[in-house]
Amino acid sequence: MIEKLSQIIVYMDDPETAKEFWLTKVGFYLVEDVELNGLRRIEIAPTAQAETTLVLIDKHVVAQTSPELNLDTPSLLFQTTDIHTLYKRFQTTHITIGELIESPFGITFNFCDEEQNYFAVHQKNKRFEQ
Repeated sequence: MIEKLSQIIVYMDDPETAKEFWLTKVGFYLVEDVELNGLRRIEIAPTAQAETTLVLIDKHVVAQTSPELNLDTPSLLFQTTDIHTLYKRFQTTHITIGELIESPFGITFNFCDEEQNYFAVHQKNKRFEQ
């Protein structure tokens, strides 16, 4: 039985630039940055206590060793409890962001990293929170 989602691998053209983006602009924490047998693995998380982490890996290294893998960026939806403050912070750190979109389920906006990969952030409408 699967009990939880622990890591999401994001294959990057430039893992070092991606690491700096997530740490300095988005505000993530560095969990681990190690290299083993020529493969660098950068693990980051939104908080030090997060159960799910992102692992940044060089897509060119993986493409050479495992050409059958799909190295596209997954669609990720992050969650926040204060979307307006986060939106303003992303503006001040010069992250490319989309407009705030309101729906019956909450408020969402998207943003992109230095490699033009898009992600989204969502704040649930209070009546849908559990």
